[in-house]
Amino acid sequence: MKVNGQSYRPIWFDTADQTVKIIDQRVLPHEFKIVPMKTVDDAIGAISQMYVRGAPLIGVTAAYGVYLIIARKTGDTAYIKQECDRLKAARPTAVNLAWAVETMLTEILAEPDPQKHLNLALSKAGQIAEAEVDRCYQIGIHGARLIETIAKTKKKPVNVLTHCNAGWLACVEYGTATAPIYVAHDKGIDVHVWVDETRPLNQGSRLTAWELGKHGIPHSVIPDNTGGHLMQHGMVDLVIVGTDRTTYTGDVANKIGTYLKALAARDNQIPFYVALPSSTFDWHIRDGIKEIPIEERDPEEVRQVQGLFQGQICQVVVPPADSPCVNYAFDVTPARLVTGLITERGICEASAESVLSMFPEKGVPIKLL
Repeated sequence: MKVNGQSYRPIWFDTADQTVKIIDQRVLPHEFKIVPMKTVDDAIGAISQMYVRGAPLIGVTAAYGVYLIIARKTGDTAYIKQECDRLKAARPTAVNLAWAVETMLTEILAEPDPQKHLNLALSKAGQIAEAEVDRCYQIGIHGARLIETIAKTKKKPVNVLTHCNAGWLACVEYGTATAPIYVAHDKGIDVHVWVDETRPLNQGSRLTAWELGKHGIPHSVIPDNTGGHLMQHGMVDLVIVGTDRTTYTGDVANKIGTYLKALAARDNQIPFYVALPSSTFDWHIRDGIKEIPIEERDPEEVRQVQGLFQGQICQVVVPPADSPCVNYAFDVTPARLVTGLITERGICEASAESVLSMFPEKGVPIKLL
């Protein structure tokens, strides 16, 4: 993605100073700020405090976090495993976090020569990042066909509703939910995006709207509760969202409020799709509602709204000072409400049979048979 004429990713290894760099997404869209990650504590803080967010990007950040662990104490296996456990605990819901750490750890510790671990860690982290880029691009190719099919049946723009940010800021490049939109737009298809603001942290209005605008895609920011009204009045053709963890049976954990969009879509016969790379599937659990851990974040995120006032980013308190707030970060949309899953291998139904036919090498975990 180009920002002020220069291409950026939300995370990269800067060879000039041998440092991992990230875009601080907390201050977007009002400030474009790049910060370094020099230690595993920096990586943990970046994930937990949401400098970076989105399942694929969290995974890539974790991969570079393992590199930073190795850089601190090469060859100390006990230390490396201990710090990897701390890294995996940075956020509970996104499955890519643990997946990336375990992938890195397995490959690095399989190398008997500790002197090779640091270069191996850096190389493997880069491979994980590039693999996510490729998966997201393929998601865009497959998902764009849905938009193209709708476009052939109508003269006005295809209206896509999305929730939270599942764009390049969440995924290294292209995004998951936005990848089909980018591909369709670049093919000349007339597409317009309804952007949920996504309270409490407004990842939709702050991040999705920002990156869509940078790409020149028509969009409108709406309050979270507007989607149902738009669907009732024929103003939404398709809903595409991302996910932080999806069971192989098709239950989808995504930013809080996604479940309500799925219910409204079902009531109005509007297709509801979830876009995700295979790295975001949880291949070990069946029941997302019962088994996916739901992160409960600081209530202050609900109490305060961030914005720009007289050129300065500031926080504004909304509710009464003594009113308690609750901040569940995710909800789970059951498979029965999901029209299909858009993956790098194609589109499948939200069912164990369909998902496992798309990814036969995963199989069904023996313990769940």
